[in-house]
Amino acid sequence: MVTQRSPRERIGAEPRTKFSDLGEIHFGRKRVQPPRREIREFYRKAELRLDFPTLWLDDAKRQAISDAFARVVESDRYTVWGCAILKNHAHLFVRRHRDDARTMWARFAESSRDALRRLADASDDHPVWANHPYAVFLYHPDDVRRVEAYIAQNPVKEGLPSQSWPFVKPYDG
Repeated sequence: MVTQRSPRERIGAEPRTKFSDLGEIHFGRKRVQPPRREIREFYRKAELRLDFPTLWLDDAKRQAISDAFARVVESDRYTVWGCAILKNHAHLFVRRHRDDARTMWARFAESSRDALRRLADASDDHPVWANHPYAVFLYHPDDVRRVEAYIAQNPVKEGLPSQSWPFVKPYDG
């Protein structure tokens, strides 16, 4: 989930000793991305160490997540400037709000987790989402527009069709 403020910070970060031997921990996006082969190898090794199976998000699951996000946006009156629901994660770009970032993340995560558990082969104790969302807080309109574009381009980069969700409003700043 991406909200407003800077510099970058982690919400609820936890130690990652279980994966330490797989490589250096880097928070956020690296400027120079490793080759796809290296990333696939990392995921292959890491998946064996996960406490729960990976939930891959197909079209039906992405729609269920979108519907859950839309319910939260409507009930809590959040303004969302961007949303990409990808194969194994989602990006949300939420305007600053009376609720703090942790509260907003919890609302979106809880609602979509419940929807996915009803739809997917996920046990009731499967967390669905990571316990350490990545939040970036932005102050400058240029940064907001850059992140809005980045999120909009994500599905296509992953080989998915462009996404347009009714609860997403264009940035007007």
